[in-house]
Amino acid sequence: MVQPTFRLAVAADAYEIAVMSRYLVEVGLRGWSWPPERVSKAIRASSTLVLVAEVRSHLVGFAIVEFGEVQAHLSLLAVKPSHHRCGIGRSLMAWVEESALTAGIATITLELRANNYGARSFYRLVGFEEGAYIPGYYRGVETALRMSRDIRRRIRAVSRGD
Repeated sequence: MVQPTFRLAVAADAYEIAVMSRYLVEVGLRGWSWPPERVSKAIRASSTLVLVAEVRSHLVGFAIVEFGEVQAHLSLLAVKPSHHRCGIGRSLMAWVEESALTAGIATITLELRANNYGARSFYRLVGFEEGAYIPGYYRGVETALRMSRDIRRRIRAVSRGD
């Protein structure tokens, strides 16, 4: 498999990110929470990071993360099914984590459908812990699960042999 490349999203990516969100994240929900206009706004916002993963110039994954004062919120993350289990989701999360650490952020939070067991497993695998259930979070119909991860790194004392 060809190695993906990762980059910051540009305005021209908004439509494809929105469509991926609709069919990979928002599938089955009425309405469209992340239409192209909202994605474009996120790409332009100084407090939001929008990343894309490409293989042979084709967008195969993305992440949208909003930075606050002390925590970051992962709004969306998706990888096309044809590229699952290739490390793309982990790489997107690593980029998000490094960006958050650089910004002085200690915690990343997210919500996902409580019945999305594949996503729950993925986020646990990359270090997130399950928190509260939020009934009706998605369009007043579906329950969400809030997850979070403390990304601060522990620095071990180095012995100098003195």
